[in-house]
Amino acid sequence: MEFSIKAGKMQPAQAAVLYVCTEACPCSADHPGEAVKLLCGSLEEKQQFAESKIVENGRLRPLAVLRLQETGRAALEKAAAEAAKWMQDQPQVAVDLNRLAAEEAVLLVEVLALAVGQAAYRFDRFKKEAKPAKLQQVEFYLDEPSKAVEEALRIAQALNYGVKLCKDLGNTAPNVCTPAFLAQTAKEEAEKAGAAAKILEQDYIRENMGSFWSVAKGSVQEPYLIELSYQGAADKNAAPLVLVGKGITFDTGGISLKPGEAMDEMKYDMCGAASVIGAFVAAVRAKLPINLVAVVPTCENMPDAGASKPGDIVTAMDGTTIEILNTDAEGRLILCDALTYAAQFKPQAVVDVATLTGACIIALGHVASGLLGNDQELVDKLLGASRTVNDKAWQLPLFDEYSEQLKSNFADLQNIGGRPAGTITAAAFLAHFAADYKWAHLDIAGTAWKSGKDKGATGRPVPLLLQFLRDAAV
Repeated sequence: MEFSIKAGKMQPAQAAVLYVCTEACPCSADHPGEAVKLLCGSLEEKQQFAESKIVENGRLRPLAVLRLQETGRAALEKAAAEAAKWMQDQPQVAVDLNRLAAEEAVLLVEVLALAVGQAAYRFDRFKKEAKPAKLQQVEFYLDEPSKAVEEALRIAQALNYGVKLCKDLGNTAPNVCTPAFLAQTAKEEAEKAGAAAKILEQDYIRENMGSFWSVAKGSVQEPYLIELSYQGAADKNAAPLVLVGKGITFDTGGISLKPGEAMDEMKYDMCGAASVIGAFVAAVRAKLPINLVAVVPTCENMPDAGASKPGDIVTAMDGTTIEILNTDAEGRLILCDALTYAAQFKPQAVVDVATLTGACIIALGHVASGLLGNDQELVDKLLGASRTVNDKAWQLPLFDEYSEQLKSNFADLQNIGGRPAGTITAAAFLAHFAADYKWAHLDIAGTAWKSGKDKGATGRPVPLLLQFLRDAAV
């Protein structure tokens, strides 16, 4: 899909037209076009969008009005989603922004471009007949050129790409999206965007990452450790930000086997990895002036004869011994070694992202991602980014007392802490391996995908992560 900014009065050829105004400047009062006046005037008090068709040069032209009653991010997203639903059915749309203030236009371009990307998204890879959205071109019209608007559109396009990549990876069937597929896709996308990639294979993992290997060895699919790197800062030696993503491409629970109902959705257990890869690629495509590294451990969790058993004790990369009490608490077992691996980059901060605990869904539902960390300033930056882009996150406590639940009679740690505070004790386990740097953890078990008739990956928290990286680049 092609987006562009046009300066001057709107003169679309055969395009559908969307006029945007606010309550402070209603089209019903002062727009020169009678059809636009009537359409805007037809909106009831709480309505924001109306569409019709007008006869022009013997042809019908689609026409719509978007009246913004509020201009905060959440309100704009709701209005933009309604307009985007209509736009996806038009081959070409011209959007008139000339009745918005400069700051309103900047935000609306970003929000509307993202809404269009969301509405036009299709995952037809495995369908015999694909039905893509009709929309191919969107032109935004402004009286005067605006570098701020152009920048907003550039960022939105990079974010759309990253979100789509994340969704595509999450939605791909697990017999296709294997660890090898995830590693190859990450490498190709990073290099295509202008970054570097290194893929470490099974031998390295088996010899150096005992906790990661304890999960991977139960599958016939080989594990991989994905390392993506980008030096966009003026100082190429400046400490990078590091993103770490959980890449379990299918999770049966291992020997602690999950119930069969809805187990197909465990293909989404790599959405932490998908979001980290998506955010990394988006940041590179946006040419953010930062140094950035992504680390993704990826494997399957299967109940093979060689799989780990409850009661097994394994040794993590940093030498910590771990008693495995539940093989379905496998995400933390691969992430802990990735967090140790991340220390070599001497990072300014590390953020890991994982579909880690069902307990997070009990605590926060499907609205907000859980957020914990060992540095409040870092946590506050992530919370600020979440508010900026309306990709909701909520901080949970990480008091020292929670680590008491992870004490083992036979090893340094056990991999579960019981039912109480399951999301927090999982984070406390990870915190043990992130003590030497600023670290935060996003549990996206409730936000990474939807179930039911709308089943599919959401692309979250790519918007939050990219905004966090944008903020860090300022």
